[in-house]
Amino acid sequence: MFTGIIQGIGCVVEKRPGGGGMVFCIEAGFDLTDPEEGESIAVNGACLTARDIAGRRFLVDVSPETLSRTGLSRLEFGGRVNLERALRLSDRLGGHLVSGHIDALGRVEERRAAGEFTLFTFSLDPALEKYVIDKGSITLNGVSLTVNSCKGNRFTVSIIPHTLSVTTLGDLKTGDRVNVEVDIIGKYVEKLLSEQPGTNGEESRINPAFLAEHGFLK
Repeated sequence: MFTGIIQGIGCVVEKRPGGGGMVFCIEAGFDLTDPEEGESIAVNGACLTARDIAGRRFLVDVSPETLSRTGLSRLEFGGRVNLERALRLSDRLGGHLVSGHIDALGRVEERRAAGEFTLFTFSLDPALEKYVIDKGSITLNGVSLTVNSCKGNRFTVSIIPHTLSVTTLGDLKTGDRVNVEVDIIGKYVEKLLSEQPGTNGEESRINPAFLAEHGFLK
């Protein structure tokens, strides 16, 4: 698990085919203290396994499934990526719970200045719009963000100067694609509310009335 709080920016120093997918060598812009072979690192929000760690460099294998769902296949030599190491149970949860499993690619529809802030409008697969709510959480290229507003399959986020400077979001322009992970809690709620039979053949007792009774809905 991750939090969506980026630890630093990495750079692609090698890209080659491997195992039916791709192999990337990435150099982190920060020291990998206490590196563990096989640990999870989120690269632009995608949870990948780091191997052959040497100093600030490490290799990741990217499967065909991950390549099809993310923008990693578009990365080239010198490309910049957001990096976050896996969450420790003792860490602060500064963003929100992020699984590192990308749902789909989104598209930058608009970028404009609003005082010291930058407003982005993104579009995403209409099948995912039900998981995006006003003031809810969303992860874009691994960055935990708050949704300002949403309508249909479009939503806006406001980026502070600090986030633009320490992530690759400042590089985005209209038409660019981003890795999108919607809030995992919404998926679990949807699953619980679906009318699935219980283990004893009865319908699930988890429904809107149950959630309201126990304070989860108003």
